[in-house]
Amino acid sequence: MNPNSAELFHSMLVPGIMIVASSILLFSTNSRYSLVVDRIRLLKEERIATMVKDAASIDAMNRLDKIELQISHLIERISMVRITIVSYSAALLFFAVSCVLLGIRSGVDINGYFWVSISFFFGGLLAIINGVIFSVIEVFKGYRIVHIELSEFNHPPVNQPHHFNKTKNHEKSEEIL
Repeated sequence: MNPNSAELFHSMLVPGIMIVASSILLFSTNSRYSLVVDRIRLLKEERIATMVKDAASIDAMNRLDKIELQISHLIERISMVRITIVSYSAALLFFAVSCVLLGIRSGVDINGYFWVSISFFFGGLLAIINGVIFSVIEVFKGYRIVHIELSEFNHPPVNQPHHFNKTKNHEKSEEIL
């Protein structure tokens, strides 16, 4: 292997590692996206079942309100996940283009061409940072949705005594919150 090839492989190593890292982040975020979509579908089914079963009772109305609130928060959350997926996909593209440009640069010596490939690499890094920021925002939104679900246990249904809902699990959930 000539020194120029060794230098090429060495310079392509970091963008290659970042391609793998972006792919892993993209894969995990796609899994989260499908979980949020499934949760929205389940809540919509529950809303329909509650409306058909007993929409006139106070308990059913309270549950329907909580379902609607959760769905609205999940829709906000899914938009954050979508932005995260787009950011990680853009990072993957930027890193791949950076590798290609570094490969082309090894065969052609154009003045200033190195800065083009470095710019694509830094574009990928910025896309990763953007994805991480939106991912953190999405995690906080997810926590808020769990808090809505747990708040149902803090207020017992109208037709059930309060001691019925007060369990050890409920006390543990209050400690966590």
